[in-house]
Amino acid sequence: MTAYYAHTNGIDKADWQLVEEHLISTAKLSGGFAATFGADEYGYCAGLLHDLGKFSDEFQQRLEGAPIRVDHSTAGAQEAMNLYGRAIGTVLSYVVSGHHAGIPDYGSAADSPSLAARFQRKVCDYGAYRDASLSFPHKRAMALPISLLEGQEGFSLQFFIRMLYSCLVDADFLDTERVMDGTKSDARRSEYPSIHELELRLDEHLKRLSASAEDTTVNRYRGDILEACIDKAQCEPGLFSLTVPTGGGKTLSSLAFALKHASLHGLERVIYVIPFTSIIEQNARVFRKALGDEGVLEHHSNFEFPDEYSEDWNEEVARLRLATENWDAPVIVTTNVQFFESLFANRSSRCRKLHNTARSVIILDEAQMLPTNYLMPCLAALRELTDNYGSTVVLCTATQPALGDLMPESVHVREIAPDPPGLYEAFRRVQVTQLGPMDDDDLAFELSQCEQALCIVNSRAHARELYNLISDQKGAYHLSACMCPRHRSEKLDAIRRALKDGAPCRVVSTQLVEAGVDLDFPVVFRASAGLDSIAQAAGRCNREGKLTKGDLFVFQPVGHRLLGWFQRTATVADMVLRHADDPLGLEAVESYFQRLYDIEGDGLDKERIMETVGEEWKRLSFPFAQIADEFRVIDSNTVAIVIPWDDDVQELIDRAAYAPSYRLFRKLQQYVVQVYPNQFAQLERCGKVRTLGGDKGAIHVLNDKSCYTEVGLEMTEDLDVAGGAWFV
Repeated sequence: MTAYYAHTNGIDKADWQLVEEHLISTAKLSGGFAATFGADEYGYCAGLLHDLGKFSDEFQQRLEGAPIRVDHSTAGAQEAMNLYGRAIGTVLSYVVSGHHAGIPDYGSAADSPSLAARFQRKVCDYGAYRDASLSFPHKRAMALPISLLEGQEGFSLQFFIRMLYSCLVDADFLDTERVMDGTKSDARRSEYPSIHELELRLDEHLKRLSASAEDTTVNRYRGDILEACIDKAQCEPGLFSLTVPTGGGKTLSSLAFALKHASLHGLERVIYVIPFTSIIEQNARVFRKALGDEGVLEHHSNFEFPDEYSEDWNEEVARLRLATENWDAPVIVTTNVQFFESLFANRSSRCRKLHNTARSVIILDEAQMLPTNYLMPCLAALRELTDNYGSTVVLCTATQPALGDLMPESVHVREIAPDPPGLYEAFRRVQVTQLGPMDDDDLAFELSQCEQALCIVNSRAHARELYNLISDQKGAYHLSACMCPRHRSEKLDAIRRALKDGAPCRVVSTQLVEAGVDLDFPVVFRASAGLDSIAQAAGRCNREGKLTKGDLFVFQPVGHRLLGWFQRTATVADMVLRHADDPLGLEAVESYFQRLYDIEGDGLDKERIMETVGEEWKRLSFPFAQIADEFRVIDSNTVAIVIPWDDDVQELIDRAAYAPSYRLFRKLQQYVVQVYPNQFAQLERCGKVRTLGGDKGAIHVLNDKSCYTEVGLEMTEDLDVAGGAWFV
């Protein structure tokens, strides 16, 4: 019998992996992953099918070095139709055909990348697979293992295909990795601490914190919140909310719920989802201090693992770096962007971790920051995870969005916190006053009368102009995304020192300071914005409760017109504030979100994803590639400019220009300012930036250091952009 190989591994063919061995190994792994949501037969079958095209003379010639291309994925997709018919076969065909290039759109027979076209494509002769020992599950064993949820039947089915795809591509990667680099990968993907072990570590950590804490009213309330979280962990998995005011200790309390809940119900991991990279690192540090380093995986664009030649490299680092590929760790800390964009992706690099969201506890920190433009598909995905994949989702926030109104009546959200209205009153530390319209001169005067004050505005341009009016005063600071992250970190350190020492400190900032940045001012001014933003601003006022009441002043900026989303949220907030006895009370917040979601209407699914997957789901016609392209939590249509801020970055720039690498580019992110393409074009025309590198990776570096000042990257008047409003 002719030997058919899947992978080469060295010169000697004795070391090559046989196709039969690879298919069976991949099938076992994939079936095991899919068993988590009852789809083991589907997972096993996809593993057997995915490389059937390698049972061909053409593919074997390619392994021998022949300069030919062989479409080995389509062969398995076509065989799925032969074995299982239209319904089951199409589901498997999406998964198999996309295991290298990504799940395709169904499309039409005239569109060559589409699944429909693949069904018509002539492929190599792979019939030799019938001589191998491959045992395919019987069609009767392939009943759909999930429910098609009412009102989102098409979404349920395409989500199942995506999860099944995740099982296959992760299994394919792992088996290939085992063969190609077996000794390293097997050692590095070693056992993690169990969920129960991490639960015990957290218990010990919390006991130490409790023993050293003062017996204050606030700490007693924090203890009540923690006790409620541990008690509610006994509830059956599903959808929960945790409504805890700022300062209530929700980070560790929610982790205590998650680990206890996972331990009691046999769930496999905890995924902590945070809206901004600016606070993910501090939360990950809190978790590592409580749980140890080896069980906590931090996965976002700013986190950098050292390379194998660094003095910081060790086997623990290597294992965690591998785990970012498929979230194979007990505690994951990630971002909204990483989490939700992965749920709607179609490529293996983003999708291979998805099956590990099944039977997990998913904590959505600052749940009011769920991407509004995609809120309906995001909620549909969360409903799938809880109803079909055995997961628990916790909406964790001080300002709970009214999400229940957007889901069917059958969806029940259980509150974990004891008496949220009572907790709000207990932690209430701020008096809100509406000042009405204010121009910058009046605002600058008010700031000058305060020894320590924070003023938050809605655009970079406004922050820059207001700061210029107070910059001659002692203790004046500016914060915005015009400044590179390293610069902002240095300013934040200086601000914290001034606040601690009681020195003059007057800060003008964009809204980047609102989400989780640990600052405590006696007075905060906030430009008109959404009520959730106003509540976040209140979290920077009298944060530690040192005053009887801090002062939050809300004003309408004169001469700085809001546009689009900012204008709509501010208008809705003004409507609510006119009728609210307590502007930050839970009733006012609920009313705000109800009105906002009602006004947004179709804007809660701006790309019509729910409609698209619901239109032709009975034909199993889904546009996977289209959805992946359209679902973008953050508009990435910007250009990164590296700022030569210090000697460290200059060394990185020199290295990146000579030998660009992904790792270097990630390190450079601490020195990057994002600008719109037209702004970049103007800077480039005037010789203000230079481009280094080439096809393997180009970086744009600020060439004229006079453009970067204490307020960050500045545009001269002749370079300014019409409309002028820079993003946060």
